Order: sequence, then structure tokens, then C-alpha cells
Amino acid sequence: MTNSTYGRLRAATDDDQMIMRRWRNIPAVREKMYTCHEISEEEHLRWWERTKSVRNNQYFIYEYRNTPMGVVSFNNIDKQNENASWAFYASPDAERGTGSRMEFLALDHAFFDLKLHKLFCEVLDFNTSVIKLHKKFGFVEEGIFRQHYQRDGQFYDIHRLSILAREWTDRRTDMLASIPVPRGE
Repeated sequence: MTNSTYGRLRAATDDDQMIMRRWRNIPAVREKMYTCHEISEEEHLRWWERTKSVRNNQYFIYEYRNTPMGVVSFNNIDKQNENASWAFYASPDAERGTGSRMEFLALDHAFFDLKLHKLFCEVLDFNTSVIKLHKKFGFVEEGIFRQHYQRDGQFYDIHRLSILAREWTDRRTDMLASIPVPRGE
């Protein structure tokens, strides 16, 4: 993908796997994922080999000034129904505003490159900052899967959110103006 003021998304490669696994294993990232155990190198590499062979998944590295700062994924891309799910996580070193820049670029990719009609995600209920971020970008809460996920003997709700292509195009200009420009710009 092309560079912008807000960075770029580029396809993840084999060379990115060490950093992707390191970021994914950071406790603050792991705790917000369905799979929350520390992922071994062997487990991660098996996952990556499977993932690379699945045509309806795309993984990107978010870069700003050629420095990797996060991961964005699109999963279960359904070309017939023009929808997909997505997720992201940032490097622990990423500066404030990185999540907004990643989300902006992800939405552009989903609707302008993949030509989706709908993008959706699931967020654990205690990840309130991400729920709030998605809603800021125009995601609508479709529903809550009540006590749908269990971890350590406790049940958690899952928030299902989505945004449609027309909602993004209507909101895009306003969001562009509100995204923090990285330092040094």
C-alpha cells in the first residue's frame, strides 16, 4: 500500500514473524485476545505457515517512517458477501494515536482496496478503549454475545461491531481531520 502522512500498511512477510510474535506476547496485548497464553516460537511459526496458505486472510505490518509499529489483519474475507472481520494490535513502543492511524488505513484498505460492503470485529467487553475507538470511527454495535467467552473460570461478554462502506465514506473526511499527526510532521 502507498505511504501517507499516517504511515502505511504493507503485507507481512516471513521476516516479520519474530516481531509479530514478540508484540503479540506482550501481556497488555495478550490479555485482550481470545488466545491469551504466551505463544511459543514453534506455535507461532505453525500458525504463520497455515495463515499464509489461507487466501481469505491478509496480515499487514503498520509502518511509520519505515519503522514497524503494529499489525493489522483481515480474516474470513468473504468476496461473495463482501464482508470480513478485522483486528489490530500495536507495538508497545508505538506513540499515542497509532491505533487511530492504523484504523484509518485499515478502513481505507477494507473499503477501497478489498471493495468490501461491511467490516466487522469482536471485542472483549473489558477492552473498553478499543470499543470506544471503533465507535469514534463510526462502527455500530450490532449486539453483545452475553457471557460468550470464558477465561480462568470467569465469563465475559463479546461486543460485535461493524461499519458499512457508505458509513465510512460519509465519515472519512471528518476522521481524517481528527487523527493525530505523528510527531515531527
